[in-house]
Amino acid sequence: MRNALFWHFARRMLRRRLLAAGTIVFAVISAGGLAAGLVAAGEMLGLILNDQPDSNLRTAVESALAARPALAAFVPGVLVELLPTDRLAGVSLILGSLCLLTVFGAFANFLHGYCSLTLSMVTVAEIRLEAFRHALRLPLGTVLRRGPTEIVSRVTRDSAELERGFSALTSKALAQVTKGVAAFAAAVWFDWRLTIAAVVAAPVIAVVLRKFGKRIVRSSRNTLIAYEELLRTSNEAMQGLRGIKTATAEREARRRFARANRRVVREDRRARVARAIATPLVESLAVFMIAGLALLAAREIIGGRMAFDRFVITLGALAVAGGSFRPLTGLLNDIQSATAPAERLQEILSIPAEGMRERDLPALPRHARSIEFDAVRFRYEGVDRDAVRGVSLAIAHGEFIALVGPNGCGKTTLASLLTRLFDPTEGSVRIDGTDIQAASLTSLRRQIGVVPQEPLLIRGSIRENLLLGLERGDEPARMATLDRALELAHARGFVAELPAGADTELGEGGSGLSGGQRQRLAIARALMRDPAILVLDEATSQIDAESEAQISAAIDEFRRGRTVIAIAHRLSTVRSADRIAVMDQGALVDCGTHSELLGRCDLYRRLVSTQLVA
Repeated sequence: MRNALFWHFARRMLRRRLLAAGTIVFAVISAGGLAAGLVAAGEMLGLILNDQPDSNLRTAVESALAARPALAAFVPGVLVELLPTDRLAGVSLILGSLCLLTVFGAFANFLHGYCSLTLSMVTVAEIRLEAFRHALRLPLGTVLRRGPTEIVSRVTRDSAELERGFSALTSKALAQVTKGVAAFAAAVWFDWRLTIAAVVAAPVIAVVLRKFGKRIVRSSRNTLIAYEELLRTSNEAMQGLRGIKTATAEREARRRFARANRRVVREDRRARVARAIATPLVESLAVFMIAGLALLAAREIIGGRMAFDRFVITLGALAVAGGSFRPLTGLLNDIQSATAPAERLQEILSIPAEGMRERDLPALPRHARSIEFDAVRFRYEGVDRDAVRGVSLAIAHGEFIALVGPNGCGKTTLASLLTRLFDPTEGSVRIDGTDIQAASLTSLRRQIGVVPQEPLLIRGSIRENLLLGLERGDEPARMATLDRALELAHARGFVAELPAGADTELGEGGSGLSGGQRQRLAIARALMRDPAILVLDEATSQIDAESEAQISAAIDEFRRGRTVIAIAHRLSTVRSADRIAVMDQGALVDCGTHSELLGRCDLYRRLVSTQLVA
């Protein structure tokens, strides 16, 4: 069953028919040249060792065809008549043919290698893209539960391990098998008795390979898990380097990395020990087999039932076959090792993506009347209490409502239910009377602009960042919208001062910009979507008071005809809201204006006096 997953992915290589056909055809051609060379070498050896005066290449070929009538039907008699009768000339012809076969086989080997490696590379690139595309569509709860590092590790490292297995299969294993079969066929041509005796050892070798293969699969899976933990530890340290330095926690970070690194070494060593044992064990069995064949051949030669030159060339052909099959132990180990990453990739691909069940659902019309949270409950997986508890809240179109409350009270989770980053455990969220789960996910998110507390900025130009997620359209109109969004977000000034303006390249995470500048770019990107609903998740938390006042004025202008939901820690933002919803421990405590809540809500008064920033 486990190996079936590797072959499930391997079958994808057959989709590229030209490359797959080239890989197989050129391997067969190369192996055919080897078989022809062995047969020619055998005939040459027979000519040299034969002490009969009338022995020559032509008579040798005629004798061979006479002994094999089925083959004689395919060889024209004219071609046999052209063969030289001089023994030295015959040897020279065979040597020349061997040289031509060598050149031809080398060219076939090159084409086989090119086709096989290209086939492996493009197939794994397709699988890697599919896995990443699927990861982007996974439910947010699934990604948070597993951890982004695990997903990234499976998409990148596991796909690289899978490519190693594909390369072992198409480039090396296929070439070695075809050459081994060709050499084996040449051995049968010379003497079938020795060849059949050699086959007896095959089942013993197969049992050994199977036993060690299971151990290698198990060790490879544990190694991938250990590498995943190593990647997670290093990412945490590098992404939080500022905090580690200020907390003088470098020693602890180093210890955590060293512990994960030791686990990688331990698990990798187990897999390598299994591989290291398998190869010499199979080689030892092969030596025992050859010793048995030599004893059998000695008996036949002494009894006069086998010519010595036939024994030598048959043993030589079997040696070539054994040499071709010898690397298969390591190659099969590589293929077995690729089973574990195939399992892990399939595990990710088998997780249902969000929106898959909603492709045929109708599009949600643009928001124009109301947003309703009806007795909504939500609980994160693995947690024993609800993050949102029975919240019922109606928001009119065009209303500006602020969500306030202590940290961890469920404000961001409630807003996430509106964008369907999570779905309610109980209750429903409706826009203009339509349950958002009854409409297509894309049509819902396209009319919502979100400004998160930690803005997403990718490596690229400011222009690319602002256009992220938007459909292509009329370029002049898009640029005009971009300029207007920068102006509304009060970002045009600092963008214009940059060396290349909107074409300035940003570093990873927007490095090189201040926190306030990054936040204003995130606001501008949200405005680019022309959203019917704008969600601000502490969007002004990193902006100075002057910029906040300008942005608040811009939002007041922009929100006309739009609904705004702000998760706020700024008192100025709260005061400008039409209504304020106060939350505590996942429940809606009260809702009203600033003055109303000051008069009747103890929690709101405490928040104003202790938490809300003036």
